[in-house]
Amino acid sequence: MSNARRSDLVKYLLALVLCGSNGIVAAYIDLPSDQVPLLRALIGFVTLAAVLLVRNRGTQGLAARSHPREVPYLLASGAALGTGWILLFRSYQMIGVGVTTLIYYLGPVLVMALSPVLFGNRLNRHKVLGFAVVAVGAFLIGSDSLASNPSVPGLLLASLTTLCYALMVVCAKRVSHIHGLENATIQLGGSLAAVAVLFVASGDALVAVPASSVVPVLVIGLVNTAVELYAYYTAIDALPVQSVAVLGYLEPLSAVVLSTLVLGEPFGLARVIGTACILGGAVWCELVGNRHDAAAGEKDAELARAGRIHARRARTGRPDARRRPAVSAATQVRGA
Repeated sequence: MSNARRSDLVKYLLALVLCGSNGIVAAYIDLPSDQVPLLRALIGFVTLAAVLLVRNRGTQGLAARSHPREVPYLLASGAALGTGWILLFRSYQMIGVGVTTLIYYLGPVLVMALSPVLFGNRLNRHKVLGFAVVAVGAFLIGSDSLASNPSVPGLLLASLTTLCYALMVVCAKRVSHIHGLENATIQLGGSLAAVAVLFVASGDALVAVPASSVVPVLVIGLVNTAVELYAYYTAIDALPVQSVAVLGYLEPLSAVVLSTLVLGEPFGLARVIGTACILGGAVWCELVGNRHDAAAGEKDAELARAGRIHARRARTGRPDARRRPAVSAATQVRGA
């Protein structure tokens, strides 16, 4: 592995662990749940925007200037991300960090399940099996959560985060020319706008940050947002897609482990099995399901190429060389 690839891998793993620790840091912030994402988005956006403008010496050379039609999709993706943050932080307080994060990570599986409708992708039996295993895991965690901490609103809010995740991905898929730090900054701008609108609509008043919460607020804004998104978006452009997809499930795993070790959240047998089902089913979809999709795609491409060759020969009057031996053999049998 080259030094550059190793550096990108370290940045990506750092981003995943930081994201997995969001709920842990938020547990030490003594503020209303809606104000935490607002401060997080504000601090993160200002930081990334400053770095972007300094690095590019203004707005010259930004891909958004050349591809303005992609900017609304990035802003919409960020708005879905920001809305998901509000739901996440509320759910953290109701059902805990570990369970909320695991439910949130049903989002990628939901996107895969809807990909035939959204993106025209095929859905093979291996992916269906993976979805079934993930569904079993979600049921185990949900039922265990209701038994130990019966908060139906908390589970509903956590479930809504999966829809936000799916919307975020669908919008981001429309963007193909804006990458890295610029992508993260614009998306975070959309998050800030959405969170600010929802905060104002809720009618809540801003609460002064207590002295004991200043450091956690700065950590979640500077480290867990600005540094995390910068590391994430600069790393995924350089890493193989499969590595990004599979290693991405270290994030919910780290959240579950940290919430158990640091916050003392319960983690019984049902949650252990449910976690294994969700992570295992998701990785199965990524590894096995996508590999079969790639093989099927290559076969379809070969059949299409053969069809084009046959059509071209039919137009030009040239016989198909591959079919000549079969015809000759049939003629010999008929003559005998």
